[in-house]
Amino acid sequence: MLPPEIMTILIAAAPIAEVRVSIPFAIHGLGLSPLSAYIFSVIGNVLPAFSIIVIGAVANWLSHHVYLFNRFFAWLFERTRHNHHERVLHWQEFALLILVAIPLPLTGVWTASVVAFVFGIPFTRAFPFIVVGSMLTSLIMLILTLGVVQFFTQ
Repeated sequence: MLPPEIMTILIAAAPIAEVRVSIPFAIHGLGLSPLSAYIFSVIGNVLPAFSIIVIGAVANWLSHHVYLFNRFFAWLFERTRHNHHERVLHWQEFALLILVAIPLPLTGVWTASVVAFVFGIPFTRAFPFIVVGSMLTSLIMLILTLGVVQFFTQ
């Protein structure tokens, strides 16, 4: 079995689960302190943001070497940018922070990383907003986790 800190990092890095699962599980399932659960969840949660670099490199290579991928990415980017360009242009990188900070399904670091890639937001500009968003959503989940426990133990 893996150490609880590593398990927390892996759960926080997993799509869909992210900190919505890692913080409650780290505290109640693995016995980590709230501070440790927060720190290791944030670390694990920001790791997928580096996928912006990998996704960009793979998509770029596929677009230049495989015709079907070139057509697919051209269609996907054009459609997505056409439908959402106004909102992203208005909010810019702050949209990534909001997208990560709201602890709801289909939001989080994975989604923000894809949005940054599709809208061409450079990693150096996107990453700080994704990190702050991860810190905020982790704080929200920590408060909710501790608050729910206090509510049911009174």
